Amino acid sequence: MARFLIRRTLLGLLVVAGVLALTFLIARVVPGDPAASWAGPHASPQQLAKARSALGLDKSAPAQIVDYFSGIVSGDWGTSIHTRRPVLDDLGTRLPPSIQLVVAGLILALVIGIPLGIVSAVWRGRLPDFFGRIVAVAGVSMPVFWLALLLQLLFFQRLHLLPVAGQYDPGLDDTNPLTTITNMTVVDAAITGNFAVLGSALEHLVLPAVVIAAYPAGLVARMVRGSLLETMGETHIRMVRALGFPEWQVYLRFALKPALNPVISILGLVFAYSLTNTFLVEAIFNWPGIGSYAADSVQSLDTPSIVGVALVVALLYVAANFIVDVVQASLDPRIRLR
Repeated sequence: MARFLIRRTLLGLLVVAGVLALTFLIARVVPGDPAASWAGPHASPQQLAKARSALGLDKSAPAQIVDYFSGIVSGDWGTSIHTRRPVLDDLGTRLPPSIQLVVAGLILALVIGIPLGIVSAVWRGRLPDFFGRIVAVAGVSMPVFWLALLLQLLFFQRLHLLPVAGQYDPGLDDTNPLTTITNMTVVDAAITGNFAVLGSALEHLVLPAVVIAAYPAGLVARMVRGSLLETMGETHIRMVRALGFPEWQVYLRFALKPALNPVISILGLVFAYSLTNTFLVEAIFNWPGIGSYAADSVQSLDTPSIVGVALVVALLYVAANFIVDVVQASLDPRIRLR
């Protein structure tokens, strides 16, 4: 197990280093001059030269990469061009709302996808199976922006049931100011007992979380259905049935656990996909997360911020897959030999 963990850790660090170097080089060859964005549109040649020196753009590409890697290790991720604040501080503010949104979406996806897959497997070839497969295919295939706009039109404009943008009602800042601890509105409101903001935050979270959950819910439902049908044909399931166990126990007690292994294996990939998928969702729902921060950084040719976002996403992707690997290795010792 120790060798397995060391091998996975080294591979993860290699992936992060490769993503960082590749993103850094791509950001350097994109047309445009970050120094001009830093100095302003009417900067003199002397001011541009000073800005290039301050940003380290007057050095060679290898020297810039070495400086940046050194800064990453020491905690200096550079200064954002469009916010003029340390990139690490910006990420500490903008990443938690995205994490909150993705976690809520994944929890919703599991709550919907696993029962839907079980129902489809139990009633294979019948109406519930047909309905479940239609829902799963729709969730996987439906464009994110189309689903987001559809939900906004239905629940906000037509039914007036749910808010359309933001994390909570800004009017509550005057009557029930929120104490910021984690920068996750739902978590901070729950910790501090601010139930007015908590209720508003949960209402604002519903629509974007549903949009985030659509793809993973459909994927989980299809995988649970396929895995359950495959597991039900194995020898130990036939033996359990011969012993007289009720059919619901056969499915939920003996077949579901091994059928969930493929779902566990893709959770890391789904987490990374959902995190990058928040870019469009945050733009549509005016959610102040890492997606909108990345969009602003690209528009202003903010190289330190772009590379910082790429690094955070890579780290979260590697961490999620590492956790999945450890869970699978603890459940199935054969995985440790791979």
